[in-house]
Amino acid sequence: MKSMHRAPLISSSSSSSSSSNSFVSRLLLLLTLLPVSLACLAFILQWRGGGLADPASASVGSSTSVPSELNHEVFPGMETVSSVSPKAHQSSSSDCSNLARSSSPSFPYYGDWKFGADANLKPKICITTSTSAGLDQILPWMFYHKVLGVSTFFLFVEGKAATPSISKVLESIPGVKVIYRTKDLEEKQAKSRIWNETWLSSFFYKPCNYELFVKQSLNMEMAIVMARDAGMDWILHLDTDELIYPAGAREYSLRRLLLDVPPNVDMVIFPNYESSVERDDIKDPFTEVSMFKKNYDHLPKDTYFGMYKEATRNNPNYFLTYGNGKSVARVQDHLRPNGAHRWHNYMKTPNEIKLEEAAVLHYTYAKFSDLTSRRDRCGCKPTKEDVKRCFMLDFDRSAFIIASTATEDEMISWYREHVVWGDKEVKMKLLRKGILTRIYSPMVVIQALKESGVFSSVVSSASSNLSKKQFLASMHKGNSSETTKSESLSLKDKESQGVSARHLLGAESAVPPLSPPGMEHARFVTED
Repeated sequence: MKSMHRAPLISSSSSSSSSSNSFVSRLLLLLTLLPVSLACLAFILQWRGGGLADPASASVGSSTSVPSELNHEVFPGMETVSSVSPKAHQSSSSDCSNLARSSSPSFPYYGDWKFGADANLKPKICITTSTSAGLDQILPWMFYHKVLGVSTFFLFVEGKAATPSISKVLESIPGVKVIYRTKDLEEKQAKSRIWNETWLSSFFYKPCNYELFVKQSLNMEMAIVMARDAGMDWILHLDTDELIYPAGAREYSLRRLLLDVPPNVDMVIFPNYESSVERDDIKDPFTEVSMFKKNYDHLPKDTYFGMYKEATRNNPNYFLTYGNGKSVARVQDHLRPNGAHRWHNYMKTPNEIKLEEAAVLHYTYAKFSDLTSRRDRCGCKPTKEDVKRCFMLDFDRSAFIIASTATEDEMISWYREHVVWGDKEVKMKLLRKGILTRIYSPMVVIQALKESGVFSSVVSSASSNLSKKQFLASMHKGNSSETTKSESLSLKDKESQGVSARHLLGAESAVPPLSPPGMEHARFVTED
């Protein structure tokens, strides 16, 4: 009886063991096939897309001046770019993570130092500027924007920028037109229709910043004609201490950004971010400054007004200088400047949009020497009354008085208190709240350009055409002319000027540099 009952038990045990072995075998097979399948899928995706960019894996080499804490982090400055669809990453060769990893970066419009980009690329973008800066500022500024897809530059130069050693280098760069402030130019501009119009009249015959504002507007008017003759689609006025930050585009490109603008839009406004320096010994702002204060337009209003006191730090306004951004206009008939910050049209009110992510990065007072250089360009008296006729913004007025009356030590102390962000606790608080932000993309691009030999190639190529004697003589002339006191523009040949704007659209006043909203605006924003 015992043996009769054991047989079924043995059979049952064998069956159970066989089933268990089969299950384990299948599990092992599945675990083997799963990673192989995933590896195959990854290979296929990589092969089809030409390589997947992974910003999180970017590490910045010691050859760049980008902070070491980025080695294992996503670039904060690229957060908006990296949030776009994977397809955009696959098609973009300008991802900053790639720039950081390679000493031979790949730029979308870079062939050699001449940036011989495809002439058929659309849209065609030009930048106009009025400058007296040196090559150390102009070349990084210019080639950074060439990386972004800008093909043409109209440079109105004077002072140091107009000396042979500098201007000859600029003239040698393809796509660059250098316009000198000669007597002939002033006579042409004295016949401009602008002098008969009302929108700029409140800025006439005043020194320093007001004179510069009028010069910029007259230069912009001439640049519009040049842009139209050159077949440009968009024109942008930008100073050489400003860089476009094309956040939100499908690639790190101003061309791509403007390509996506609807055809019925006439003007695109870039809110500005302001540099927030953390040291008083900055020499090269473009490669040393990574912290910026965000614009009012890019912040929740409760955050802006709630943190206003901490963000302002006893300065006159939220920003040290202007807060109303810059704009790019579609080149079309009847276009005119509306001051250095905006464009307008004689025959219609432009249809404009304001970008929600892209910005102009303004490197203002980023160097301690900016205090004295501004002082040396203006002959006003350092009194509270006289500076009002010379400067439009409160901080510029205070800075001019300090630079004109204080000792070197007093100036450094003032600069540290009002410009340098030395309080780590306050800084971290504002970074967490989003008032301050880190943006590394421009410094990586410019450092990569520097290491690729672009700037040295341009200078060596042009300098070979200048003798050493000419070079040294022009440098001396440039240094002396940089500190020449300015004279107000004169009005000439008024009878030959154009029709008054009183009979045309857009006769309102030009848009000057404006400070961001102060606490007095908080109540109105809350009510809205």
